[in-house]
Amino acid sequence: MPPTDATTLLRDTALRVTRPRVAVIEQLRRHQHADADTIAQAVRADLGKVSTQAIYDVLAALTDVGLVRRIEPAGSPARYEMRVGDNHHHAICRECGAIADVPCAVGERPCLQASDDHGYAIDEAEVIYWGHCPACLERAAATHLPEELNETDPQRQQALPLTEPSGIPKFENPSKETT
Repeated sequence: MPPTDATTLLRDTALRVTRPRVAVIEQLRRHQHADADTIAQAVRADLGKVSTQAIYDVLAALTDVGLVRRIEPAGSPARYEMRVGDNHHHAICRECGAIADVPCAVGERPCLQASDDHGYAIDEAEVIYWGHCPACLERAAATHLPEELNETDPQRQQALPLTEPSGIPKFENPSKETT
């Protein structure tokens, strides 16, 4: 079944159909996990002048009626997505910030059963997996020297910067006299 058009989604949730709302929905379909600035830039490219506050207002309205989900990864601006109601989680790359959807960790919502709910009526669980995406892993692997060049190898000593035991680069001062 094809996705429902933005106008129908808005009418089904009793929201007025406006050009900014339709444009935000269309951009969220194109840019999954986008932040408000990314959405604003894309909407402006389609509609022309639209205030940043209008974008935030639209995102808040869409979130309030359940058309959009807001996720807030630590150290990152809030992100928005159209995938709602399925209790999925996210994997976030520590290096580049890429976000991927991850199905419920256990399957069909058993992950909603907390070991101690402290009296809360839990209706959603949000899990964020942190790590490194395949592209960043590949980039990191490409920058490492071959294993055969060990730390005592003179070639490796010339290729690598000098570091303190903490791993912080050590810079030699050529004008400083050694004793």
